[in-house]
Amino acid sequence: MRAVIIANGIIGGFRPNIFPEDTVIAVNGGLRHCLELKLRPHTLIGDMDSLSPEEIDAVTRFGIPISRYPARKDHTDMELALHAARSLGAEDIVLLGALGARWDMSIANIMLLAAPELAGCRVRILDGMQEISLVHGGETLRFVGNIGDLLSLIPLRADAHNISVTGLEYLLRGETLHFSATRGISNVFCDRTATVSLEEGLLLCVIQHFADVPYL
Repeated sequence: MRAVIIANGIIGGFRPNIFPEDTVIAVNGGLRHCLELKLRPHTLIGDMDSLSPEEIDAVTRFGIPISRYPARKDHTDMELALHAARSLGAEDIVLLGALGARWDMSIANIMLLAAPELAGCRVRILDGMQEISLVHGGETLRFVGNIGDLLSLIPLRADAHNISVTGLEYLLRGETLHFSATRGISNVFCDRTATVSLEEGLLLCVIQHFADVPYL
């Protein structure tokens, strides 16, 4: 099952095709994005500090379930939405509006991709023409783009070991990318698909698309 989580950040550029079978979760002020996109969320989650009483009343009249949390809590609304998506059985999660003007919230949302409870789940942030995801040690992931798109590999926590890639201009064959170094930035798609294999570590993968990708 795929969940599409829509938060209160900036939404621009391409957007995924959202299908009737997808579970749409609105996060606080992300409800407004849902309305603009003519989407009826399956649930609304958050402390509601970004919504007016009138907007919340409208959601209630439409019969949309609301999971309301206090403003003073240990988890952000986005983290609560990810927990909800997993509890519903989502194995593929797309985040829209996860990045914005506040760097602390944007960085925290990116770091949430590494949450242990998301292990084994495909999670992506779509932002403008960029796609952000993780590759964990022991995984081989396939990425889809257009020839000329860019794929950057950024080690998190520590060095990433025994990396191999296909479908990219600059090939890596069992190599190490070092934490806080920039060697993995701006590799180039030379095919419509690329694969990244990682034996040990954690890689943040950022695709810069230059044209729409139909599969999204």
